[in-house]
Amino acid sequence: MAEISVLCPQCGSDHVKKRGKTNQGKQRYACHNTSCLTYTFILDYSYQGHLPEVKKKIIDMALNGSGIRDTARVLSVSQTTVIKHI
Repeated sequence: MAEISVLCPQCGSDHVKKRGKTNQGKQRYACHNTSCLTYTFILDYSYQGHLPEVKKKIIDMALNGSGIRDTARVLSVSQTTVIKHI
């Protein structure tokens, strides 16, 4: 049986355990590193708005003066997602 090494996307720790499944059937993981800010995470998000990279891009675009509609269109996420992360 093949083993997949899972690392926490926030802290990079390998002290990760399975933590159930999402409504879409994707595996959820929990980071047990005490200094990590993230507790649960998923490796492959089905909606791009949940990706940490997209959240960072939303903040960067807002700081550079892009509007909500423009940011949503460029990143292919909803306007509500942009508003939540600003």
